[in-house]
Amino acid sequence: MSPFPYRLVATDLDGTLLRPDETVSRRTRDALAAATEAGAAHIVVTGRSVPWTRHILEDLGYEGLAVCGQGAQVYHAGEHRLLTSVTLDRQLAGLALAKLEAEVGPLALAASRDGLDGEVLVGAGYRVQDGPLPYLPLDDVAQLWSAPLNKVYIQHPELDDDALAATARQVVGGLVDVVMAGAGVVELLPLGLTKATGLSLAARRLGVKAAETIAFGDMPNDIPMFAWARHGVAMANAHDDLKSVADEVTAASDEDGIALTLERLLSR
Repeated sequence: MSPFPYRLVATDLDGTLLRPDETVSRRTRDALAAATEAGAAHIVVTGRSVPWTRHILEDLGYEGLAVCGQGAQVYHAGEHRLLTSVTLDRQLAGLALAKLEAEVGPLALAASRDGLDGEVLVGAGYRVQDGPLPYLPLDDVAQLWSAPLNKVYIQHPELDDDALAATARQVVGGLVDVVMAGAGVVELLPLGLTKATGLSLAARRLGVKAAETIAFGDMPNDIPMFAWARHGVAMANAHDDLKSVADEVTAASDEDGIALTLERLLSR
């Protein structure tokens, strides 16, 4: 058998490592453990902020570094502390929202506050996905700006996710970055921030290079991570924009796509 060809396995969470019920299959857990035994580190790279990620890491028995908040946060799970944190300029974000609403009309808003226990605030009309993730209702939009933020979420009553993201990039792309991270999830981020930003910082701490990394993902927000890593693997359920830049496409997240790829590499 040849040695495992990568020193770092980077996995997105939703739609990638997680099945639709937010669990990780035994087969995928075993494949990741085997890759780790073969000398590779596993690092979670997710759009979720730390408070929405921590319970998953604990279930996995994960004690290493995780990249959260679309690259804004590098979190040490074993030590329960933030190593880096990038916040959104609230003045720029407010200006971006005003310009965007002038173009497309009123938006439904939510926001993720910075920190290990940063709350997610959800405004009127914002469609929250079903599930156990906690959030606080936003009664007054002024509350949005009362504490440091990682990101602002936007939804439009008529435009779909791709159209909203494309319009936002065109209108306010010089003020903030705009990503589509999942169904109903369009986000405004600090300009220049991507998953690759946080992943490169975490990899440097681990002494691992981009050329030694395989990355798995499913959404357009994973495109910078694929560009940074040596090999990008899109799930069968991935967005077409990500598939178009992937080095390969594996099975869907609920069909053990990560495990299938890792098992193949481990058996060479």
